[in-house]
Amino acid sequence: MRWAAAPRFSSKQRPLTGRSGAVSTRDGLGNHQEQFYSKSSIPRPHITRSEGIRFYGADGTAYIDANAGAAVANIGPGNERVLQAMVDQGRRMTFSYVRFSRHDPNIELTARIAELAGPGFERIHLANDGSEANEMAIKLLRVAAYQAGKPAKRKVISLTPSYHGGTLGTMGWTGDSEYTAYYGDMMVPSTKVPAPLTYRRPDGISIEEAGSLAAEHLERAILELGPDNVLAFIMEPVGGTATGANVAPESYLRAVREICTRHDVFLVFDEVMSATRTGKFLAAQHTPDARPDAIVIAKGLGAGYVPLAATAVSAELLERLTSNGGFDLSHTYNANPISCAAGCAVLDEMTERGLIENGAVMGRELTKQLQGLAEKWPLIGDVRGRGLMVGVEIVADRATKASLPGAANATGEIRRVAMENGLLIGGRRLNGGAFGEFLMLTPALIITEAEVTEIVERLDTTLATVTKRLQAAGYLSA
Repeated sequence: MRWAAAPRFSSKQRPLTGRSGAVSTRDGLGNHQEQFYSKSSIPRPHITRSEGIRFYGADGTAYIDANAGAAVANIGPGNERVLQAMVDQGRRMTFSYVRFSRHDPNIELTARIAELAGPGFERIHLANDGSEANEMAIKLLRVAAYQAGKPAKRKVISLTPSYHGGTLGTMGWTGDSEYTAYYGDMMVPSTKVPAPLTYRRPDGISIEEAGSLAAEHLERAILELGPDNVLAFIMEPVGGTATGANVAPESYLRAVREICTRHDVFLVFDEVMSATRTGKFLAAQHTPDARPDAIVIAKGLGAGYVPLAATAVSAELLERLTSNGGFDLSHTYNANPISCAAGCAVLDEMTERGLIENGAVMGRELTKQLQGLAEKWPLIGDVRGRGLMVGVEIVADRATKASLPGAANATGEIRRVAMENGLLIGGRRLNGGAFGEFLMLTPALIITEAEVTEIVERLDTTLATVTKRLQAAGYLSA
């Protein structure tokens, strides 16, 4: 029996249709999946295409995306170099299981990441997303400790607030009460210590003093657990969805590095979101004397074209591990050839077009314009961040830093009205308001100054509307 020849790939865009010839909208839910997502005051628009930093809805509405999806689409959509790399690789080979064979895109991508990450990160393990890569980092370090004759080292310490992923393992390290109601009894929780928050710090102390205090909490936790039992401390050098771009003070990072070294505890930087966004390839590169033992990279590595993440460690650490038996763990799609080819092309775009540097320049411009907005609207308590990771704290009273009550749904209302004004923006109220609420701006690295201004202008219009509504409802003083 002769098999029919497979149709050749065509890059010509074709509409996605159901068997009836139209996009499936059974029961008005769309694609039989809508009910998996919580109902919210913020609608989920039906997006049909994207261009630059804009999305276009099925109803013709255009939105500026101040999120880059979820801090992912760093080089923008439809990049011809990336798409062509995926097509070319797909024609050569679509799949190869990384534990059974090697392939050129895998070899090239890991070499490129190691080169950009610099000394101390010469060995790269590829994964599919940030949660998986964070777990892979802790698993790898656990094997290293075990093989070094330290089997009691299994405890993990992390921060509150924090976020490290959506798997049961990473949720255990996440300092966010939203996850404990359903899954708390199923997770293995880490020991939590206070995060070095720069805005919501104790009264009467400086940012650096707050960092020193937070570092003392870490050392106290290590001593209480017993250094022989503590495997690793995991943290974000620039916070994402849990802290709204809180930048850990450099003195804190140096103190944490010294504490971990002194007590033989591995230091892990979760850079799932911050890698490529802060003006350097890694946020860790801003403080080279606080270099961690492992770094996790994800979102911007695949840039929304493919699922792709990486765990980076030193050659010295991995050589010690492999000499004692190795680390033989992977998932089915780790180092997929098409994903690796896309990742190489993404890094080419970033480096050749200077997009990481553009992120630094545009980040300063965005921060400056948002600080100007803060002078106009008392609703803004703080503007913070590094590069194109910028957080805007929302408060009821700037003098006291008091948060608005949950019933006001301030962040949700800002996001909803912003969408009406053609602006997609992230943000949340954290841990029931225990750590305030914030907006999060993480636009693509390709953004221009004119587009930064357009984002801020639309946010200005949004804050005018929301401020009036909050005042009318009695949540804000007039």
